[in-house]
Amino acid sequence: MFESANLQHVVTKAAYEREQAQLRAALLEAQYDLHLDGRFPVLVLIAGVEGAGKGETVNLLNEWMDPRHIQTTAFGPPSDEEAERPALWRFWRALPPKGRIGIFFGAWHTQPIVRRVMGQIDDGDFAAAIGDIQRLERMLCDEGVLLLKYWFHLSKPQQKQRLQALEDDPRTRWRVTDLDWSYFKRYDRFVGVCDPFLHQTSTAQAPWIVVPGAEPRFRALTVGRHLLAAMRTRLDDKAAGPRPEATPPLPAPGDRLNVLTALQLDQPLGKRAYARELEKWQGRLNLASRDPRFKALSVVAVFEGNDGAGKGSTIRRVTHALDARQYATVPVAAPTEEERAQPYLWRFWRHLPRRGRFALFDRSWYGRVLVERVEGLCAEADWMRAYGEINDFEQALVQHRVVLVKFWLAIGKDEQYRRFKHRETVAFKRFKITDEDWRNREKWDAYEAAVCDMVDRTSTASAPWTLVEADNKYHARIKVLKTLCEAMELALATLPEADGKATKKRGRKA
Repeated sequence: MFESANLQHVVTKAAYEREQAQLRAALLEAQYDLHLDGRFPVLVLIAGVEGAGKGETVNLLNEWMDPRHIQTTAFGPPSDEEAERPALWRFWRALPPKGRIGIFFGAWHTQPIVRRVMGQIDDGDFAAAIGDIQRLERMLCDEGVLLLKYWFHLSKPQQKQRLQALEDDPRTRWRVTDLDWSYFKRYDRFVGVCDPFLHQTSTAQAPWIVVPGAEPRFRALTVGRHLLAAMRTRLDDKAAGPRPEATPPLPAPGDRLNVLTALQLDQPLGKRAYARELEKWQGRLNLASRDPRFKALSVVAVFEGNDGAGKGSTIRRVTHALDARQYATVPVAAPTEEERAQPYLWRFWRHLPRRGRFALFDRSWYGRVLVERVEGLCAEADWMRAYGEINDFEQALVQHRVVLVKFWLAIGKDEQYRRFKHRETVAFKRFKITDEDWRNREKWDAYEAAVCDMVDRTSTASAPWTLVEADNKYHARIKVLKTLCEAMELALATLPEADGKATKKRGRKA
């Protein structure tokens, strides 16, 4: 991977000055065209060995182009706020919107490489991290991101010479730290880890471009030429963006039996019994939320369901048991202009809670495989690949000690009609019923098929769906509260007690 980068590349000063002026003008023009076009963002990843000119190149790109339309983010060790979320959270919130260039100085690849070099993870964990990176980058590219990855390389003698020169110059001595020399001592180990990493994460959609870092003029022109060519190629291709792919159809059910029609929707629970159960489970939820061990966890609760199934009223029974400072309710509607300028999961990543907090999603990322699928708001290839992307997203949450619970509140077609008509007759409920709700009833069968596919393809061992029979609102609310309490209590039981003693770990019931 590094053979060509180890060669002694040379560009004369005169040749550099001639090409630099033309290249700078062309890059600036491409950047303005990108801004006006607004079809896609450009994300530039900067990585490589220490002393290879990564910082100088980033500074040069900001000098050559308009920095007002470039957002540069340098990622060091996670801050306290970042450490309380899944590892990818800080990268997602820094993604550039369509029409802009984002430069990531160190990104999702950095920590896995460093940890493997330092012997903190084994080959299995490293391979798992590579797989996660491959899926993340594939998803970004499928969402239309122009992903450009530059690896700046120096041979071992070149790196030693570079670090020594920087250290000997009083003006640049501050740039060389003991950590840099520590990495130099591990150069062979570093390259031995990075070579297969680059091979496995260099794909047709997002290949690594290895940049020789020894000669600054050659280095600058290499990056500038490639960046210009990549931007111009995408801009000139008016059909560029996420392209539909041929996907085999999902099988149609052979009969009317499915995970929804198998439910007994009208479950018995009277008002008096409901009042007793409500007090019981709200009390247990409050107790779990105040457990000292909950500071090591967070909760994400997803509420999906038929129109009129009682998602809002059920969420209110949950929040009544919590301290208002502990939770945020996230209502999800059609994406805003800001949200449409980002990959579709971006707007959900940004709402993930800190440790010791709850996030309650009134509708969620499942819109991609429900309403967007049924209403034809995205291509079939987009919602088909979304199943895997959602599973990856949820797995990242669970691995970060997020208690993830997902509820589908199901009601029958006749019960929905009764509730709709009731809403129309009650003044303070009329806002809940819209023309869109009535239109959606006409696509009942299509939505039913989409829900069944959703449950089958995204109900995993670590993030199962809970199907809630909701014709009886009392039963639905209690089932949700009970499920949430049991999930929290199970997670708490796996954590050390306040006195430092660990409790016995138990498996989660499916």
